[in-house]
Amino acid sequence: MCGIVGIVGTSPVNQALYDGLTVLQHRGQDAAGIITIDNNTFSLRKANGLVKDVFHTRHMKRLQGNIGIGHVRYPTAGSSSSAEAQPFYVNSPFGISLAHNGNLTNAAELKERLFTKARRHVNTTSDSEVLLNILAYELGRSDKMKLEAEDMFAAIEAVNEQCSGGYASIAMIIDHGMLAFRDPHGIRPIVFGKKDTEKGTEYMFASESVALATDGFEFVRDVAPGEAIYVTEDGQFFSKMCADKTTLAPCIFEFVYFARPDSTMDNMSVYASRVNMGTKLGEKIQREWADKEIDVVIPIPETSCDIALEIASVLGLPYRQGFVKNRYIGRTFIMPGQEQRKKSVRRKLNAIDREFVGKNVLLVDDSIVRGTTSAQIVEMAREAGAKNVYFASAAPEVRFPNVYGIDMPSASELIAHGRELEDINRSIGSDGLVYQSIGDLIAAVRIENPEISHFETSVFDGQYITGDVDQDYLNRIDALRNDSAKSTREQAMSASLELHNQETGEGE
Repeated sequence: MCGIVGIVGTSPVNQALYDGLTVLQHRGQDAAGIITIDNNTFSLRKANGLVKDVFHTRHMKRLQGNIGIGHVRYPTAGSSSSAEAQPFYVNSPFGISLAHNGNLTNAAELKERLFTKARRHVNTTSDSEVLLNILAYELGRSDKMKLEAEDMFAAIEAVNEQCSGGYASIAMIIDHGMLAFRDPHGIRPIVFGKKDTEKGTEYMFASESVALATDGFEFVRDVAPGEAIYVTEDGQFFSKMCADKTTLAPCIFEFVYFARPDSTMDNMSVYASRVNMGTKLGEKIQREWADKEIDVVIPIPETSCDIALEIASVLGLPYRQGFVKNRYIGRTFIMPGQEQRKKSVRRKLNAIDREFVGKNVLLVDDSIVRGTTSAQIVEMAREAGAKNVYFASAAPEVRFPNVYGIDMPSASELIAHGRELEDINRSIGSDGLVYQSIGDLIAAVRIENPEISHFETSVFDGQYITGDVDQDYLNRIDALRNDSAKSTREQAMSASLELHNQETGEGE
């Protein structure tokens, strides 16, 4: 999962890009990058780390220009190498840079085709670099020295014909402008806004609407599935549908977990969607747990807070903040190694004993992925003095891996894969476990936009909307994502860094 921003401005955009990435930090804490164009030259800064740590004053001074794109990253294949931080760029044709959120499901095939057909070398394992090179190849097929909007759209049509998966992307072409496009299923989100200034109209693209608001841009709309938008360096705006068959099927996990509550995506308020999830789940608990004595509803911060508050309202029970969160610990479900995740949970949360002692507590979380975090939290609640600990998940059972840009574990490491409710309940140690039904989850989000007929729900039902995901593909990503593979890569990277330091004398 990643966050992307792009601005075509009438004055320097470096600070606005920085601010936009800062409010999208929740979408990626592994690496950050910004690239701008000034005097037909790219200026790039990217590295591992949080936005505030990657960009210092000396970098910002160098990132000059009125047009630029930015990226925050979580690695979807488990690699944390800074070489795969975005944005990427290629020098031909013209000079093109790209930032991408999502995952191409046919990246291996495309990479081979690029080498044999176009003789283009992809230097990393990132599918984003593959996407950039496909775009560059298609733009380079024209012999014009100055491309028009129709040339841009023809290239995106070719990209959409070749690429499968989920992708929301922003590209910059030197001496031309900015190009934003979204896959024909609209799996990953991207919105745009505008701002009128004395010098003209500025445009901004971002993964979530909150970034537009932060930078003072008026929200216009979402980029449609299969649509491409081209904005020239001097602010001329063009758009076109660049795919024959399109279906809006946004990833429903964005609304469960990833997106900020103050964002709106595809005409759906994330906050309102989560309140609706709480209503649906509260009603299910009323029906199925009428015999259970629950004294208090406690969220596992932070995504589930709005959900838990609504559940408490439906059940007529007190709502309490029973855990204090350290906001500076990374998300645990993507951390390699069971022991590392366990230690991280204890560092991330601390229980307030008085809210647990002698009580039957209902803990509410947005979802249960590996179950490691859930089991640790149930144990913490008992240690704090809870009499009985019940657990509610605002999402259905996560049984299948995500292939469209979320680095969830391999299937065998998902606690619900191949297990029934009681098995999962025993595994996390709770006295009762309830999941949101997939029908109720879809209904909760659709309340905000009834025109949407489909959501991407593969992590719950195993139905991959692009139609090209088979067991062989799942086996390949399993080999990349399981704990053993991640540990091997980390050891190799550590050994490589140590050798580099020995040879150069760095780190002494």
